[in-house]
Amino acid sequence: MKKLLLAATMLAGLAMPAHADTVLKLTEVITSPERTETLKQIVGKFEKANPGTTVEITSLPWGEAFEKFATMVSAGETPDVVEMPDTWLALYGKNGALENLEPYLKDWQYSSDLNERALQFGRAVDDTAYTLPYGFYLRALFYNKTLFKEAGVEAPPKTLDEFHDIAAKVAKLPGKSGYCLRGGPGGLNGWVMFGATMAGDNKFFTDDGTSTFADPGWVKGLAFLVDLYKDGLAPKDSVNWGFNEIVAGFYSGTCAMLDQDPDALIAIDQRMKSDEYGVAPMPKGPSGKAFPTIGYAGWSMFANSENKDLAWKLIAALEGPEGNIAWNKRTGALPVLKSAEKDPFYAQDKFKGWFEELNDKDVYPTMMPTDLEEFAFFKDSLVIKTSQQALLGEISPEELGKTWADYLTAAKKKQMGQ
Repeated sequence: MKKLLLAATMLAGLAMPAHADTVLKLTEVITSPERTETLKQIVGKFEKANPGTTVEITSLPWGEAFEKFATMVSAGETPDVVEMPDTWLALYGKNGALENLEPYLKDWQYSSDLNERALQFGRAVDDTAYTLPYGFYLRALFYNKTLFKEAGVEAPPKTLDEFHDIAAKVAKLPGKSGYCLRGGPGGLNGWVMFGATMAGDNKFFTDDGTSTFADPGWVKGLAFLVDLYKDGLAPKDSVNWGFNEIVAGFYSGTCAMLDQDPDALIAIDQRMKSDEYGVAPMPKGPSGKAFPTIGYAGWSMFANSENKDLAWKLIAALEGPEGNIAWNKRTGALPVLKSAEKDPFYAQDKFKGWFEELNDKDVYPTMMPTDLEEFAFFKDSLVIKTSQQALLGEISPEELGKTWADYLTAAKKKQMGQ
């Protein structure tokens, strides 16, 4: 009888798989068909390298991602790994929902390859790595080499004074302007960059919650942009321009300088030859510092994952040299690995401006105060209306700064419980 039981047990064991299948849940929130296809390719390689593991990808449309993901979390339907935008990190990191990645980073072979900005932003909440950024969306200065040559300009500007002088020289060319001003939707980045660079500081608030927008240095930066427009150094209709218009204004040769993220390269590369334009760091202000705006996204692990070691292996596959570079080539973000600068794709001259910014101690990438509940209205409504009024001379730069400061001070003090 014992022999029969032993034989039956052995046969049953042969019928069972050597390892039970494991399903990892991965949620993508900044979604597009191209991004999802690239993600599937990287995940496919991970699954082959980890037999018995299946990664279930859920892709949420970005416009509805915040609400849909919050609903998933409240219902207990959390993934093992999630694509984490910078604007969500505090929400989920502060309430204990995310796993501390520090122990994993300590032993990861590529931790030393992460640039300082990646670690800095990944540790934005309580100085703890609750996310591992995969890429940056950082502003740099596109410049038209052909127009520069026609205007007698030899190199891109290194200071705001040089920026103004070059814009004035280009504007003397028939039908040309110096700067592709974004006066319409999404224009806040430009106002913030020039304001902070002129002020020499990118702090949005004092310790008591008072907005700095009305401070003399910031107002001087706002006036700098207003004067550019009033003096005819930006196209007249740029008072209404958004992303598509400023990029088109640049590649069409209407204006010679444009501040934008790497994702603008997609349209520009289709219409301009590589020797017709360049990308340089944003010009510095009187303090010798520059403050280009930056955004990022990364990969986070939920603390209640039942397969944490395997979830980390998935993050490591996404963040390692092969996965990270493939992903960012498709998304238009700058990779977080120092070694990526040696990749033939990123070694092209057009990327040097961004890498120089990331490695310059006098460049301070600036995050918007997106933690404020009122920020969305401020950015997408109040800023557009009032900045256009300032450009058209209906209000002064001082009035513009005060309007913004009053609104943001009230929002910040409300957040602080004052």
